[in-house]
Amino acid sequence: MAESETIKVGVGAVVFRGADVLLIKRGKPPFKGQWSIPGGGLDYGEAVRDGLVREIREETGLEVKILGLIDVFEALPRAEGGDFAQHVVMIDYVCAWQAGEPVAGDDAMAAEFVPVETALERLSWDKTREAVRRAVQIRQRQSPKFRTEPQNGP
Repeated sequence: MAESETIKVGVGAVVFRGADVLLIKRGKPPFKGQWSIPGGGLDYGEAVRDGLVREIREETGLEVKILGLIDVFEALPRAEGGDFAQHVVMIDYVCAWQAGEPVAGDDAMAAEFVPVETALERLSWDKTREAVRRAVQIRQRQSPKFRTEPQNGP
């Protein structure tokens, strides 16, 4: 089987600090220069959650707490009607910031927390926007007081 016919597994995280979401600007292909959520490829023999925490730490320097699974998304290869060079299965989680300030590292050119609406505007892939929207819903179910819009007053 050719390299292009293998399926890769990736992990990604919608990380909240308060009502803001962590974005990274990709420093390497694919999608170099575009905004995304932190994440990357799972290493052979690595547990999914361990790979997620590793990728966030490598790309942003942050420590996070995993709050739950958002969903499993697929990027299909162009030959199958998709938009990507490879077939990638991505497992996305919602996380809460625990420690550190975002610093671009590893595959990222930039890393920063932004309001959810800004994140949705910057993200270029529909599936990533869907992951952010679902993560907001999960946070709202976990904490009914969670709001993404700016609050006026107490």
